[in-house]
Amino acid sequence: MSELVIKGLTATVAGNDILRGVDLTIGSGEVHAVMGPNGAGKSTLSHVLLGKPGYEVTGGSVTLDGKDVLALPTWERAQAGLFLAMQYPTEVPGVSLFDVMEASFDASERSSSQLQELLESEAKRIGFDEKFLLRPLNVDLSGGEKKRNETLQLGVLAPKIAVLDELDSGLDVDALRDVSRRVEALTEDTNLGVLVITHYTRLLAELRPDYVHVLAQGRIVETGGPELANQLEDTGYAEYAEEVVTTSATPFASGIDPADPFADPLA
Repeated sequence: MSELVIKGLTATVAGNDILRGVDLTIGSGEVHAVMGPNGAGKSTLSHVLLGKPGYEVTGGSVTLDGKDVLALPTWERAQAGLFLAMQYPTEVPGVSLFDVMEASFDASERSSSQLQELLESEAKRIGFDEKFLLRPLNVDLSGGEKKRNETLQLGVLAPKIAVLDELDSGLDVDALRDVSRRVEALTEDTNLGVLVITHYTRLLAELRPDYVHVLAQGRIVETGGPELANQLEDTGYAEYAEEVVTTSATPFASGIDPADPFADPLA
């Protein structure tokens, strides 16, 4: 059993406070959905957890099975068992998906002798065309294909905790069903713990959350069960967004980080 524990996490971007004391604990087999208004810091949370440059942690702690995550470079966080499915997956010309997975296996001292079979098996499970396995990573793929690709990597790498940053973004109905069902199966088959960041309940219809958290003002302001997501679908985030504006808790009203305009929005 594994546990990711986030305590009092604070972080800044370009001198602006974004995370203002996030507390969250995710255990093996659990699905935690983080929802909230634009600019609340949801994507910032995912970036901080995996150590993206440009984000300064100013307080708090993050541990995975007792290990200090914040003290590790990104690649060691991945080896420790963290995985990030990015909102906007990166294209890597000249490097195939197979090459990336083989390098990951080698770094973790896992045998890659059955890697091709494993990749093909995962590709079939999520409807990912096998021709993309040996093509440059994410190059010329549609948004849905890129998200299937991220999900395939998740299934192959078998991490302890997966952070899914708007996995549903850009997916059609079929792709949404395929990737969400695969992640749901991993929570049962490999005891994967999941932190899923999303705006909408359509993903959560298949990837069933144990807990739903509202992130606003840079902190978790409300926690409930799946019914909270349904409530948010009806009421929206107006009450939370209003609180953020009146307390000046959203430094970038547009949700865009001025220090990195090509990065994910600070959703």
